[in-house]
Amino acid sequence: MIKLLEALRIAGCSAGIFLAYLYGQTPEEVLRIMTPWFIGSIAGLSGIEGLVFGERAAREKGFEVHSNYQRQNAFWFLSIALIALLIYVAAWNVYANIAIVLLFSLFLVMSAANHVWSTIVCGNRTWQNMIRPLLTLLLVIAFWYPVTAILFK
Repeated sequence: MIKLLEALRIAGCSAGIFLAYLYGQTPEEVLRIMTPWFIGSIAGLSGIEGLVFGERAAREKGFEVHSNYQRQNAFWFLSIALIALLIYVAAWNVYANIAIVLLFSLFLVMSAANHVWSTIVCGNRTWQNMIRPLLTLLLVIAFWYPVTAILFK
């Protein structure tokens, strides 16, 4: 089930990027389409994983089992996913999208650094640790165009 959720996160982000660049005519539209797919796929599914399959997920990823931090992290993921959905449904302006994308992207970059640390220093060579930095880089590349086009116009 954990590998299925990981695949769904990747598929959801990929679908969002594809749809955004297919249907988005402006950087604002691209960002508006990508944001809920990106944050919903990663944060929403990670929150569900942490709350429903927390013990199994922690074991598969080589992390501590039954941690209060794990549950708290799951609530953080669900919170940001719900706010991303609210921003989309309420059609808040582009800067709300940029703010939540930058916040979540910064979290992912720091998380990727943690995964690299865990791989190198702690010897945790699980698939999630090895692939996370690459996936984070790909997401940063996908968001580069709409975010920079809006911020630096």
